[in-house]
Amino acid sequence: MNQGFSTRQVCRITGLTTRQLGYWRKTGLLSPAMQTRGGHARYSFVDLVSLKAASRLINAGVSVQRIRQCLQSLSRFLPYTDTPLQELSLVATGDVVLVLRSHTAFDALTGQEWIFHVADLEREAQQLLSDRELPSQGKLFRDPVEPDLEEVNRLSHG
Repeated sequence: MNQGFSTRQVCRITGLTTRQLGYWRKTGLLSPAMQTRGGHARYSFVDLVSLKAASRLINAGVSVQRIRQCLQSLSRFLPYTDTPLQELSLVATGDVVLVLRSHTAFDALTGQEWIFHVADLEREAQQLLSDRELPSQGKLFRDPVEPDLEEVNRLSHG
């Protein structure tokens, strides 16, 4: 894999055609990471991920301009990911591309986090509730004219 993937191998792996690869290269959507001395394209594994992502995003109706921007952003992020196939998933909704990684989701373009974990929120809420006693409904909405029933019961039972 250190010598890169040939165009033929990339087509077989990604399902793209040589014509698509050539067009994407010509328009600057995606270019191979390397070239042989003879000028033949060699694609890296990160290129493969980007190519597959671009293909899926186009099929999902995401604009080419947005894909170009997202892939540039992802190409800066992917080298720092040890196992991108296990760590990352892409989700497209309209023209928004989300990257799912571990327990977070963020916009592929801006890096802005999109989702918080409801389970974490529940855990925090439960912790806060257990730390202090909540007043009963009677204490919250007592009519100032009515007698305090808790006080009456306490006094009558001794």
